[in-house]
Amino acid sequence: IMEHWAEQPEVLRDYARHVETGEIMPDALMEKLLAAATFNQGFATTEYLAAAYLDMAWHQLESGQIGDADAGVATLEADAMSQIDLLAEVDPRYRSSYFQHIFGGESYSAGYYAYLWAEVLDADGFEAFKEAGIFDPATANSFRKNILEQGGSAEPMALYQRFRGRAPKVAPLLKSRGLV
Repeated sequence: IMEHWAEQPEVLRDYARHVETGEIMPDALMEKLLAAATFNQGFATTEYLAAAYLDMAWHQLESGQIGDADAGVATLEADAMSQIDLLAEVDPRYRSSYFQHIFGGESYSAGYYAYLWAEVLDADGFEAFKEAGIFDPATANSFRKNILEQGGSAEPMALYQRFRGRAPKVAPLLKSRGLV
């Protein structure tokens, strides 16, 4: 969540200065820089989700269900991608044979989606700061009190809802990626 501040114009104006003259970054250059952050995000998001669905497909199998290794893996991969109507132009990020998260032990079992879920939480969480003003002390205090200070002391969604006042929404992530 902290990375979001670095992309805010009021913060950029404070630290993004010319190395020799100290001149503040011109607004036109700042706009180009910020616009570039959404380049290719549709592809990247689709590619990422395909990997998450492949991970889930592996972890939904019953023991012995895959059958012949080569044909079974190819069929599983094709079925997982057809279930999400993956566009032919987007190759999956990983194939099963080198997708470490699938077989990386219990810490990764069927959890590849968690990276994207973390991005949903950080985008929606930062949206609270944007709504109140990115330097709003009350929002910062709530974030510190309800998220940073709590660690794993309570159910994570309950902590998040205490901070945000509601469940997270996907819209801020889609907006930050330029998809809405």
